[in-house]
Amino acid sequence: MKKNQIAGALGNILIVDDTPANLRLLGEFLMPLGYTVHQALNGEAALQIAETVKPDLILLDIMLPVLNGYQVCNRLKVNPATAEIPVIFLSHLDKSLDKVKAYEVGGVDYISQPFIANEIVNKVKIHLELKAAKQEIAWLKNELVAQKQKYEENLKLALDKVSALHSDRLTGLPNREFFTEFLQTALNCLKTKQGYQFSLLVVDCDRFNILNNSLGAKIGDKLLKGIVKRLKNCLNQTDILARIDEDKFGILLTDTKEGTQATEMAKQIQAAVTHPFYLQGYEVFMSVRIGVVVGNENYYQPEHLIRDADTALARSRQIGKDYYQIFDQTMKEIDSEFFQIETELRRGIKQQEFVLHYQPIIALKTGRIAGLEALVRWQHPLRGLLPPAEFISIAEETGLIDDIGKWVLREACHQLTVWQKAGLADSSLTMSVNLSARQFNQPDLIDQIDEVFAETKLNPHCLKLEITESAIMENTQAAAKVLQQLREREIQLSLDDFGIGYSSLSYLHSFPVDTIKIDKSFVGCLEDNDKNLGLVPAIMCIAKTMGMSVIAEGIESSEQLKYLRNLKCDYSQGYLFSRPLEPTKVIELIGASPRW
Repeated sequence: MKKNQIAGALGNILIVDDTPANLRLLGEFLMPLGYTVHQALNGEAALQIAETVKPDLILLDIMLPVLNGYQVCNRLKVNPATAEIPVIFLSHLDKSLDKVKAYEVGGVDYISQPFIANEIVNKVKIHLELKAAKQEIAWLKNELVAQKQKYEENLKLALDKVSALHSDRLTGLPNREFFTEFLQTALNCLKTKQGYQFSLLVVDCDRFNILNNSLGAKIGDKLLKGIVKRLKNCLNQTDILARIDEDKFGILLTDTKEGTQATEMAKQIQAAVTHPFYLQGYEVFMSVRIGVVVGNENYYQPEHLIRDADTALARSRQIGKDYYQIFDQTMKEIDSEFFQIETELRRGIKQQEFVLHYQPIIALKTGRIAGLEALVRWQHPLRGLLPPAEFISIAEETGLIDDIGKWVLREACHQLTVWQKAGLADSSLTMSVNLSARQFNQPDLIDQIDEVFAETKLNPHCLKLEITESAIMENTQAAAKVLQQLREREIQLSLDDFGIGYSSLSYLHSFPVDTIKIDKSFVGCLEDNDKNLGLVPAIMCIAKTMGMSVIAEGIESSEQLKYLRNLKCDYSQGYLFSRPLEPTKVIELIGASPRW
């Protein structure tokens, strides 16, 4: 055999996924292009096929039964017959910890669901080309003695081909593989050059996938190019910028003798990206989160640097957007706890361990219950009933909030329908349900809501959706369209936590919102003197001017209630009236006809 060529028309590909629909879809992407496709539904079958067929590339699902994807990859890599087969991991998650694990066990790339044909085809092509180029280089090296002159010419061509594969096609930046070579050079300098210091920044574009899905891939590509331009303007000539994932960039600060240089660079990058991007008529707001690692002699592998930067990045997500974190060893312990809760959350969703409690909303004119807010609780089998603060942030970061949010919406609407049919609640009682920013920006949100109404037969006017300012301000034009569709269905809309987020009053008039909800942090300022009313009167004035009603939450004292009544506040909720209650307790409370 002249060269170690890839077999098949274009190459043999093994697809491993326990979902037949995914196997069929991926096959439909690849087979028409000339690839020979083999399929396996579990890890054991995949290992057998890999050793028999020796595919050129494996697409491997992480969440497999019995043997998961990580375990399958480990066994492939320790078997000399399959160790050189490149593995691309498949997952329905888009989480930094999963990606780090994928690269640690030997994966060459990572693809998140939903699967996009162009992404699958392009990544398969790139990694097959890279494998072919490496095989070509190996063959050329073996021919050195017999054909030295020809070898040198062909080797240069092959190296040029590999160099091209080292560049990201969209941005022209070094890709992840090439970037790790720069990191290795920095590690070598750290051990040999006295006084040398470097830092690694991993920059993650917040909400990029949501914006990309909402506005389309073309605008998403333009956005990435715009971000790259701003990142370059922040860097020195000796610094190295690379694209290491779809919406993630690596920055090597090659000489950071001053300890504050990395943090100052992180602040500068965040400030640069904050200004809006104007793309084909859209005004797009973007924010980034940054994980920072300061190089030291304890590091030996570039991927360990990226792993720890991703860990710091994950911590910045827990703190909030527009934030950076510097890695320290204590973060690994927190990551372990995070992973444990994530695992338990997945089980909790599967085992239906979540319940809803309902907190009354009081109409201050009548003093009677006008509505209920549905609040999710986790009935943990070992830790008991857990409030949202114990798990919602992790659910949002891992994407599990999608499943939880869908269930909350369906269950709350179903419960109100049951009460109405039983004559326990009349049609004037509203049900408030919170939508996370991730839920609000899902392309199929309206379809989900329509399905819930079709299933529960609830009058849409009885539903009130609570949406945060931040969810709306992520993409004001798309948000206005979604809100209008909700309004057309006669769903009531409430702007939650007003005043603690963007508070962009210039946009407020564009949104068809019925109610502004005053955060409890402002209500807590209400005391027995006019000087401590804080922002509450101003928010009340804004709402009344724009024809919106107001709900004040977190009412705990009669003094606060008194001031809210004096300010002509429409509704309120809080412990003064009632804590969130189980469904049976709600009916008892409504049946007692309380009046405050």
